[in-house]
Amino acid sequence: MQHQHSHQGNHQNHSQNLQTNSQSHREHGKHDKHAGHNPEIFKRRFFICLILTIPVLYFAPSFQNWFNYEAIQFLGAGWVSPILGIIIYFYGGWVFLKGAWYELQNKIGMMTLIALAITVAFVYSLAVSLGLKGEPFYWELVTLVDVMLLGHWIEMASVQGASRALEHLANLVPDVAHRFVRERIEDVAVADLQENDLILIRPGEQVPIDGEVEEGISSVNEAFLTGESRPVTKQVGDEVVAGAVNAEGALTVKVTRTGEQTTLSQIMRLVEEAQSSRSRFQALADQIAYWLTLVAIGVGTLTFAIWLGVGKGLVFALERAVTVLVIACPHALGLAIPLVIVNATALSAKHGILVRRREAFERARKIKAIAFDKTGTLTEGQFGVQRIYTEGIDELEALSIAAALESLSEHPLAQAVVREADNRLVSIPKARDFQAVAGKGVEGVVNGKPYRVGRPEWVQELNLLFPNRLQADLEKIESRGESAIALLNSEQLVALFGLADQVREQAHATVQRFQEMQVEVIMITGDAEAVAKTVADDLGINRYYARVLPQDKAAIIRKLKTLQPTAFVGDGVNDAPALFESDLGLAIGAGTNVAIESADLVLIKSNPLDAAYALKLSKATYGKMLQNLFWATGYNVIGIPLAAGVAYPLGILLPPALAAVFMSVSTVVVSINAMLLRRVRLS
Repeated sequence: MQHQHSHQGNHQNHSQNLQTNSQSHREHGKHDKHAGHNPEIFKRRFFICLILTIPVLYFAPSFQNWFNYEAIQFLGAGWVSPILGIIIYFYGGWVFLKGAWYELQNKIGMMTLIALAITVAFVYSLAVSLGLKGEPFYWELVTLVDVMLLGHWIEMASVQGASRALEHLANLVPDVAHRFVRERIEDVAVADLQENDLILIRPGEQVPIDGEVEEGISSVNEAFLTGESRPVTKQVGDEVVAGAVNAEGALTVKVTRTGEQTTLSQIMRLVEEAQSSRSRFQALADQIAYWLTLVAIGVGTLTFAIWLGVGKGLVFALERAVTVLVIACPHALGLAIPLVIVNATALSAKHGILVRRREAFERARKIKAIAFDKTGTLTEGQFGVQRIYTEGIDELEALSIAAALESLSEHPLAQAVVREADNRLVSIPKARDFQAVAGKGVEGVVNGKPYRVGRPEWVQELNLLFPNRLQADLEKIESRGESAIALLNSEQLVALFGLADQVREQAHATVQRFQEMQVEVIMITGDAEAVAKTVADDLGINRYYARVLPQDKAAIIRKLKTLQPTAFVGDGVNDAPALFESDLGLAIGAGTNVAIESADLVLIKSNPLDAAYALKLSKATYGKMLQNLFWATGYNVIGIPLAAGVAYPLGILLPPALAAVFMSVSTVVVSINAMLLRRVRLS
């Protein structure tokens, strides 16, 4: 039992650390008026204040006139509204008063306006109750506090709901791991694991930490990381990451990364950085909110002075001033950009795109050219059989014989031949008398006959027959920059295998998608001209650069940038300078490459097509930001004059509580509009 409590404690500490980090980010972000708040605070205060509001409304003379009733009278009935007004002002309004105090020490904003509006209403009403001539507006005060609490509750719940991605990620990691200790298995807290520890992952369990499979074979679901629901086969030497779900087999795993180094921790850090990072639009929204606050205070003061000057009385003048302050609250503005950012971050993370630099992500909509590193980005980064040429033997038979010998070799090209045989479901016979010949290849007996597999030059060295047709085929292979493997029997060359770095399955769709988006696709590679031309022709890429040294990639990107806004997609290892130099750097790759510091975006699934999704999402995000800024500021053009009483001669007068409703509606509209970003279809 003691063990179990310690594990739960670890997990709770982990979650608390995350929340603390998130809170510290929020407190440093000037746009956040709710440092240290959560929806429950506003929800609880709203419902308590709502209950206390009912008697105030019941005793309000205005309500008695409108609904034609007379409130019951008893000793002290006149003090029900003032006493409840005091309670609601201090209990319900405290969060706004505290927020205003925080803003006055930094930069005034919406909390200052709300606090000013309720304080003016409260002080004046209390003064009337204590003997000042006039009409108090307690019911306006309490309903104003209620509506403000409701609006903030909805706002906070929206932000928290969109930020749940971090909590879900934190909950992916189990608390306990099964560690091998001297042939025995003991359960230990995941936090206690060290590098090189051996752990057991049973069928159906989640992987507790990053590691490498030492023993066993199983399929693992990595959907949380890649978005791909199809299980991935894991065997000896393969990497597994924390949070993945093991399926049918038991795996013995050696721990390779712990703590902050794990893939999941890095992802959580990137998501948190992206959600808390400030954008150009956010800075603009904050600036507008600041000026709107100054305008509201100015217009409110002017409104009060004018109505008092034309003889409408203190109550009327105060009510108009309070209404101006309420309707001008830049509440929607404060929410307009952060909610879009949070939703965009969550949506991109769901599609395997991690946003590291928010400002660069906003710039992505302007991209007109995208340069791809070839190896590991447009191609798999491993050799595959492209073509097989034969003489006097069937193609599948040639593949079967070559695979029988190559299955005993460790050479990367040999493994490519074996993979091709597996992919084509070719049965691989057993080879006898196997021998590796240094610098030449391998030889052995297959199906009772001697064969050799190796370099084409071996044919001449052994004085065997090199058929003319295969000689022409060898020239074709070399012209494409492919590597050639020869299969020889005791008399002649019988087959040639053309091998090359395989083009990724999604690469064709990627190039096509960018061409449809009218974004030019460029390829940069360190490979020879022949290899580069073959891949470029295959993918339909018109412009490419071959034989480029890693340090020269950045110079090419710099040159391309002068012509048009250019993005660069690379694997993040030797591509760091080019990623940094580009207008938008996209690093491709999962695992250890997740936290590539030089990239703006990380494509976890290693799918180049996600780069197109990133650009599409960027444009949609930009659109939502503009719409929200327009809505959040636009309604004030009509709202502020109405609140000031411009339409009073026409019989239209906006009470403070209704102004609060309109202000809250604008906040809800902005929230819903930001949420609609999730409906954008990226694929």
